[in-house]
Amino acid sequence: MNNLFAENVQRKLIIIFLLSVSIGYSFAQPTSQEKKDDIDAQRIGFITKELQLTPQEAQEFWPVYNKYRAEVEVLRKSRATELMSARINLNDYTDEQLNKVIENEFNFRQKELDLSRRYNEEYKKILTFKKVASLYRAEQLFKISLIKDMRQEKTDKNLTPGIKN
Repeated sequence: MNNLFAENVQRKLIIIFLLSVSIGYSFAQPTSQEKKDDIDAQRIGFITKELQLTPQEAQEFWPVYNKYRAEVEVLRKSRATELMSARINLNDYTDEQLNKVIENEFNFRQKELDLSRRYNEEYKKILTFKKVASLYRAEQLFKISLIKDMRQEKTDKNLTPGIKN
């Protein structure tokens, strides 16, 4: 009788433990802002390592780079809103409206290019040409690394039993 009672208690404790872990896990999922902050922190670390900035360079570079990233983000958000709107109603658009969407896409790309060129000049005031070139390479390598990590994360998530996507 005591054995049966002990087994029931043990089962209940295991169930309670598993429930608390799964509840804790669901609350521990990062928000999109936390993910963004984490990616930004990873980007800063990656670029810092790749550029091997001196303390003086870092002090001058990071405020300029952060301002650039903020401007690019604003530009991309406005583009995303417009493109999503176009995708939703794409079949209802006239040729004239579609042409405007296409022109807006080219305008966005030009604005992004203009912004990059403007900040390139700022970077060259702070860093050597070699470090500016290294910055662009580091950004590309970081994107590749990030995509690779996201793919691996998705694969791991799909292979983990009991976790729904």
